Amino acid sequence: MPSVPESAHAGVVGVGVDLVEVDRMRDTLARTPTIVERVFTADEAAWARAAKDPSERFAVRFAAKEAVLKSLGVGLGSTPLRAIEVVRADSGEPSIVLHEPAAALAAERGVVRFHVSLTHTSSVAAAVVVASGD
Repeated sequence: MPSVPESAHAGVVGVGVDLVEVDRMRDTLARTPTIVERVFTADEAAWARAAKDPSERFAVRFAAKEAVLKSLGVGLGSTPLRAIEVVRADSGEPSIVLHEPAAALAAERGVVRFHVSLTHTSSVAAAVVVASGD
C-alpha cells in the first residue's frame, strides 16, 4: 500500500467522532429540560425547537460538541459545552464557533479551524470533526 506523505497530515491536530442515540436525548430532554440551557446556546436551541422532532437536532449538536472535545484531545468537563456552538450557513453547511474558554483551549493546542460533518436518522445522530492548525 502506498504511504501518505507526512505533509498531507501536517495541518491535522486531531479527529473526533461521536454518536448519540436520539431516544436517549429525547428521554433526557423530557426528564431534565434544563439541560438545554446548560448545554446549548440560544441559537442552537431555537433552531432545534423549530423542527418537528427537536430531539434529532439536539442529539446531533450534542454529538458535534463531544466530537470537538475529542478532536482537541480532551473529554467532557474540560470546557462548558455551551462554549462550543454548532452554526449553519445559509447553504446548510455546519461549522463550529468557539466561545471562551473553549477558544482558549483550542488556541493552546494550535487549532485554527474545525471541519465538521453531521448526520442523523430518527434513531442515531453522528458527528465527525477534524481539528486543523496552520
